[in-house]
Amino acid sequence: MAAETFGGATVVIDLGLSRGEPDEYASPQGRTVPRWFPAALIAVIVLLGSAASAAPPPPPLSPVLSVAIGPADPYTLTGTGELLAQSLGTVAAYDLGDGRMRWQAGSEAPSYRLRTGGGLVLLRPYAGSTRVDRGTTAVSLADGSARWRRPGSVVTVAGSDTLLAVTAVRSFSGPGRRVQGAVEAVEPVTGRTRWRVPIPSTAVLLGLPGAAGRPARMLLVHDDRTAAVHDLATGATLTRARLPAADYGPDNPVVAGGLLLLRHPATDGDPATDARMVTAFDPGLRQRWSRPAGSAYGAVPCGELACLAGPDGVRAVRAADGAEAWFRPGWRGVEQHGGMVVASGTAGETDLVGIVDPGTGRVLTDLHGWRLVSGTGGDHLLVTRTVRAGARTMVAVAAPGDARPRPLSDLPAGTGDCQAGPGRLACRSISGELKVWAYERRG
Repeated sequence: MAAETFGGATVVIDLGLSRGEPDEYASPQGRTVPRWFPAALIAVIVLLGSAASAAPPPPPLSPVLSVAIGPADPYTLTGTGELLAQSLGTVAAYDLGDGRMRWQAGSEAPSYRLRTGGGLVLLRPYAGSTRVDRGTTAVSLADGSARWRRPGSVVTVAGSDTLLAVTAVRSFSGPGRRVQGAVEAVEPVTGRTRWRVPIPSTAVLLGLPGAAGRPARMLLVHDDRTAAVHDLATGATLTRARLPAADYGPDNPVVAGGLLLLRHPATDGDPATDARMVTAFDPGLRQRWSRPAGSAYGAVPCGELACLAGPDGVRAVRAADGAEAWFRPGWRGVEQHGGMVVASGTAGETDLVGIVDPGTGRVLTDLHGWRLVSGTGGDHLLVTRTVRAGARTMVAVAAPGDARPRPLSDLPAGTGDCQAGPGRLACRSISGELKVWAYERRG
């Protein structure tokens, strides 16, 4: 057992073998020393053991910091080593290395989430049922100084530092996806508009990640089904094409394997009754291939492949020609987490299958009975599971090189809503604190 003082309370972390691992996790068995074992060798072993015990390894979860936070207050771990947490409208940044506060800044109203981009923290106050546009405020991620404020939403593009100011349309398409009025590129330092693309009615906005030396770009699919690819540096139109009729919902179209994948009816007939197809377009909006979608309700990135998920299973197809690479009838979904693909037996993450090889569909790490912690440790994931009828919650490291997750420790009672970052785990507690621990991925 190891005791750690944390936020005024003592957290006991069980380091023994009775840590509540699932039954299938075998504990190492002790070995007896034969009677004929040389006494001198035993003495050497005892001496080495004493020397090793003088420098015990750090505990599996080492406290880094603890801050007060409300149950609905947003927080996030950044990719540059900070914890951002907001409480009563005040945003603070903490160093995840030593736990010290870097800066603190106030805002007019609490935000419903914290986003970063272009070296800024983008604060979009929660409007509630008033539908009043409170705009977006930007503060420096480096020192918390106020930079600028603009009306509407400011969104980021994956693989680019470009910030786009948009007027979002309330829909099921997700925040910032269906837009109206215009799209404006924002200069991060001043907040001024670099370029502007007008939108006659409404359009679906999608970022096209860069690949093979090609920079990221912006795609607008207008209401007349005209799609236009724009340069993010200038806003100039690079190419246009007319796409098939489709629902253009939250997950349609998607980018997978460097292609734009669109689910749509086989003809321009009734979308509710017509057979479905999946068609792939290259970054120049030229059609590459088309295949029946079957019962698939979504297409998602799957490593260098694309995965079609439906009630009959998950089918992986090659981005080059749409040919089937593998099919798993027992699966219901896959999700990309950094460089890892995780399969589940349901459409969400409540019934995990494991970390899988996207090229073959082979399960690399069995995750049955575990739940994913949001975020990633880089080359591994953190997962949790409850044991002893929910009395304890274990946290473990899941990596493609391990057949099963390797338990780290129990989480203190009353913690949840966790996020993971490289070497760090953050969780809320029922006492109104946000606690951050350091951990090491041990082989």
